[in-house]
Amino acid sequence: MDVTLDWLDGVLDVALADDGDLATDDGLRTAVALSLLCDRRAEPDDVLPDGSTDRRGWWADAIADQDGDKWGSRLWLLNREKTLPEVRRAAEAYAREALAWLLEDGVATEVEAISETLDRDVLWLRVIIQRGDGTRLADRYQYVWR
Repeated sequence: MDVTLDWLDGVLDVALADDGDLATDDGLRTAVALSLLCDRRAEPDDVLPDGSTDRRGWWADAIADQDGDKWGSRLWLLNREKTLPEVRRAAEAYAREALAWLLEDGVATEVEAISETLDRDVLWLRVIIQRGDGTRLADRYQYVWR
């Protein structure tokens, strides 16, 4: 069991159980949050939103067990974008890319990422993960669009 991280009011935080102890889960909710909300290294042809040369990413990608494995998502590339249809499609693609490991490793049988505009200027991702045992995880994430 892992400590649960919950998405509360736009912040990723440690979850507490009803008795005040740290909440735990089987790690899927936390793994999904970290996969989406950590910055994956930008691809060579990605346009960086701040005009810098910092392609971000996690240093341990260089020593991954599987060649080419990358941690996190490229959602950070959208942090200066408007909530246009093409940006919504890019957010969905980046989320599916970040969560592809769930399918590759047999953790899930299906992964959906659906962008939603709940407010005029806020883009959210609704992520639904179907596990092999029939259970589902469904959460919403808002990262860079606020």
